[in-house]
Amino acid sequence: MTTITCISPIDGSVYATRECLSKEAALDAVARARAAQKAWAARPLQERIDIVMGAIDQIEQSQDRMTLELAHQMGRPVRYGGEFGGFKERASHMGRIAVESLAPKVIEDSEKALRKIAFEPHGLVFVVAPWNYPYMTANNTIAPALIAGNTVILKHASQTILVGEHLADAYAAAGVPKDVFQNIVLDHDTTSQLIAYNAFDFINFTGSVGGGQAMERAAAGTFTGVATELGGKDPGYVRADADVDGAVDSLMDGAMFNAGQCCCGIERIYVHESLYDAFVEKAVAWVNALNLGNPLEQATTLGPMANVRFAKEVRAQIDEAVAMGATAHIAKMPADDGGAYLTPQVLTGVTHKMRVMRDESFGPVVGIMPVSGDEEAIALMNDSVFGLTAAIFTKDAVAAEAIGARLETGTVFMNRADYLDPALCWTGCKQTGRGAGLSELGYRALTRPKSYHLKKA
Repeated sequence: MTTITCISPIDGSVYATRECLSKEAALDAVARARAAQKAWAARPLQERIDIVMGAIDQIEQSQDRMTLELAHQMGRPVRYGGEFGGFKERASHMGRIAVESLAPKVIEDSEKALRKIAFEPHGLVFVVAPWNYPYMTANNTIAPALIAGNTVILKHASQTILVGEHLADAYAAAGVPKDVFQNIVLDHDTTSQLIAYNAFDFINFTGSVGGGQAMERAAAGTFTGVATELGGKDPGYVRADADVDGAVDSLMDGAMFNAGQCCCGIERIYVHESLYDAFVEKAVAWVNALNLGNPLEQATTLGPMANVRFAKEVRAQIDEAVAMGATAHIAKMPADDGGAYLTPQVLTGVTHKMRVMRDESFGPVVGIMPVSGDEEAIALMNDSVFGLTAAIFTKDAVAAEAIGARLETGTVFMNRADYLDPALCWTGCKQTGRGAGLSELGYRALTRPKSYHLKKA
């Protein structure tokens, strides 16, 4: 019998343990989901929308559970109240646009013919969710997939194994039949076997590059669609005309919030040389004002990283950079225990020869480099194997759009960072993966086109 264990980063204790399904039990879950899909899709669209919105209401009524369990599972400070705000914003938007997004596209409706493109659910959608924003990232797919008429099986990350249970409870309480949305616990081998057996009609994976590669290898030859959101090394650029205070506040929050464990967190910053010294001074002061500590305490603004091994990688990148000539500006904080509790760090004197400026850190560290202008900044921002978001700080929207057109990224921000707008497509390029989440395009990803050419005369 295989089990999944969540080790709490608060104190290293075992917070939750769950048994994994056997291959036979997992195949039974798949069979039940497939059997339930046609009846679910046959329900009126508005009914499905209302039921999904009811699940969001259920989560809202249990925010205390969300907040406390997140603190224990992955270290999010309780002062931030979980992640219900973004969770509701995204699901509500997808509910509002569902009727229009899922409506057939009529090419011709005349006495001669009806020609249209309809959008049908794939069938069974498999969601493999990450631990860093475990409610929002999972529900980005769950909610629109169910609204579109799919059934859904969720496999959540071991670090946030209880989130899947909370979501399943909420959807069941809202009226989603138990076989239409299932949360199951699987090990890697069984997951790969199910994918290879062609158990699913669409797969949405958020996680590491290695995990995404494993998903694609398992799906090879099955012709199952696989959408991936993988690594990131998101840059920020502060132009000569930027508001320094505003840039510091946005970029450092983007680098440090959630202990830097954000898909679109800021991991490298390029500042025009005329503003560089002022920016660094203010950035260091911003980080020194953070309170690293126990996430269960209201005074804590920066909790531990979700796992000791994640913190170990960040420490290694920092140490390597310093050994290569970088300067670390933040002194070790009292709560830094050498384990999951990690002092946030600002590095200068960095170059792209250092891993901290190339590899995904996924922790509270950021490197800052001076640049001479737009050309150098664009070259450095594109010098990455990843491409999720890029943030430009400037008073010139025309310049920002022109720079954005030259950036190899999925989203371009101006004067903000680390945000997912549900009305815009969430996507990436290069080793960040491929796919389309949220927005109207999110529904396109979760359905298949079906063409009708009905000749009347």
